[in-house]
Amino acid sequence: MSFPIHRPRRLRINTVIRSMVRETHLMPEDFIYPMFVTFGKGVRKKISTMPGCFQLSVDEAVKDAQYAYKLGIPAVILFGIPAHKNNKGTEAYNPNGVVQKAVRAIKDRVPGLAVITDVCLCEYMSHGHCGIVKNGEILNDPTLELLAKEALSHAKAGADMVAPSDMMDGRVTAIRSILDANGFDDIPIMSYSAKYASAFYSPFREAAESTPSFGDRRSYQMDPSNRREAIKEAALDIEEGADIVMVKPAMCYMDIISDIKDTFDVPVAAYNVSGEYSMVKAAAKLGWIDEKKVMMEILTSLKRAGADLILTYHAVDAVKEL
Repeated sequence: MSFPIHRPRRLRINTVIRSMVRETHLMPEDFIYPMFVTFGKGVRKKISTMPGCFQLSVDEAVKDAQYAYKLGIPAVILFGIPAHKNNKGTEAYNPNGVVQKAVRAIKDRVPGLAVITDVCLCEYMSHGHCGIVKNGEILNDPTLELLAKEALSHAKAGADMVAPSDMMDGRVTAIRSILDANGFDDIPIMSYSAKYASAFYSPFREAAESTPSFGDRRSYQMDPSNRREAIKEAALDIEEGADIVMVKPAMCYMDIISDIKDTFDVPVAAYNVSGEYSMVKAAAKLGWIDEKKVMMEILTSLKRAGADLILTYHAVDAVKEL
């Protein structure tokens, strides 16, 4: 049987019926809100390429965390911008670094909010790469020790979850081992498992002050042309102890989100990255799109593709629309 017996428009006829049969639902619990934490006090520095986002001193980060929690957002993820950088990224694992201070302050003032920390070295390295550099080469194995130290320092500060984003081979094993050895076996790892060498990261590099001083990150981040490799990366991370796997970026990689969701029985996160966010903001400013409608369509699409969690700079605005 077909038309006129079957009329799909019957279930689109009005708002109530459309809502009754809707397949994908966004909820505040789906979102993780990224925040950039820097040194100083009373700092709320606009990020020119990311309207509505700021570099925040710890006291200001606490205010934004409180607001996000009040709206029903369950978690934030913190990125640090230190006062000093060097070629060993020592501020990344300084017990009194900006992220460590922010974790303690937020957990003290907003204990019900989950605080996740990005574990990487690029913001802390003078050269802007995600690992130790020798003769122009980013070294994998020596970097693992520093990443593990950074993750441990975050756990000691009170982080609820750590999220390695560096794409070094074996970093989940290194982090899981050091956490377990120090009594933090209950701290989950959300691994940036399929992180692509993407042009969509450009605004973030202003926000985090992490642009590489030479070369690029293609020797450790994934080739955007590769699909099957993402399954391999996720499988390795899960085997090493990752509790959640992430795809980054999100919009151009919905096939990867779907593949990983269909293949593995673990939660899947998707990072709606800075370039994706900034394009919406720029087009809306020019009057070319309806910002709220496009924002919600993008986020709904990510969940429809299989994302259980969505890291997005839109989180605060999106929750207001739900």
